[in-house]
Amino acid sequence: MGVVDQPPFLNGAVALDTTLSPWELLDVMLRIEQELGRVRDNTHWGPRTIDLDLLVYGDEVLDEPGLRIPHARLHERRFALEPLAELEPELEIRGLGKVRDVLAELD
Repeated sequence: MGVVDQPPFLNGAVALDTTLSPWELLDVMLRIEQELGRVRDNTHWGPRTIDLDLLVYGDEVLDEPGLRIPHARLHERRFALEPLAELEPELEIRGLGKVRDVLAELD
């Protein structure tokens, strides 16, 4: 998906428990990106040192400028759904269904 003429990269997913709000968690994620050398310019889908996305946050639905949960294009992104399905295939993505089912729809 996106720019294919770039160095290889790895996609993964992590599940965690937090007391942070979605906005606070996003802020931490953006700081981690910056500390690891991510430079946000206007290159869409270009090479980057790291790219962290907040895909889901429990069963919350949020649609605000700068943060949409579940992730706006999660249902289109095999590279995000596959690692998420490895963690929790039965996870219900609010408004989309179970991760395994959403992933199966991409086949």
